[in-house]
Amino acid sequence: MPPEITPLISVIVVCKNPDLALRETLASVWAQHISPLPELIIVDGSTEDGSRVWLASQRTRIASLIMESDKGIYDAMNKGVAKATGEWVIFLGADDKFVHDGVLNRVQTALKQVTGGVAVGEIAYNDGRIYTLPKKPTPVERNFVHHQGAFYRRSLFTDHGVFDPTLQVMGDYDYNLRLWKKAVVFSPLPLRISQCGTGGISDSGSWVGYQEEINVRHRHIAGWKCWLWDLGAVVRFIRKQFVKRKRPA
Repeated sequence: MPPEITPLISVIVVCKNPDLALRETLASVWAQHISPLPELIIVDGSTEDGSRVWLASQRTRIASLIMESDKGIYDAMNKGVAKATGEWVIFLGADDKFVHDGVLNRVQTALKQVTGGVAVGEIAYNDGRIYTLPKKPTPVERNFVHHQGAFYRRSLFTDHGVFDPTLQVMGDYDYNLRLWKKAVVFSPLPLRISQCGTGGISDSGSWVGYQEEINVRHRHIAGWKCWLWDLGAVVRFIRKQFVKRKRPA
């Protein structure tokens, strides 16, 4: 038999009670025109909505399937990293999907030219918001990388550790700041990568997310540099509550 080809990209999907949204996410992965195929890793946190039966029926299309309780989203993401073998890793939620079936093929070509540790493309939310890597990121301001569009070299998790599983919402901000302080280069990818659903844990407007943002900022940056951005987090929280109340029921 020919030797197995190591995948360039590992796609880690973390979910819990995803219902039908997960099927769209995985369909967007399976539809990719890329060789070798991306390594698909699914970490399901004790789903109770019937998705476990469907996932089991798709087992032959999944490189690694973990179905067990976890300590939160970042614990689940760490479990996925531990199973990954690709050179690059991207994380999707159950309400995210690749924008078209040629995305990873184009990414594969672009990654061969990337010298940095993290390659960041564009993502779009269903409500019209679009996020890209800023030309001059200001890490003290807020999280500057959205994981649905970011490809991390897997070696980073060996060299710099994994996500902090005690964080509920801002584990990726914490990790990105850690990498930034270690002078890891974040390289832009001129491609739209993912379409993302609204209302996820980081988009819910819960105070815990803004509180964690402030706490994470103070972990890595001197307090006197943070006060203006801490105030900004409070203002964004208040604005988010106002917007939520204005939305039709």
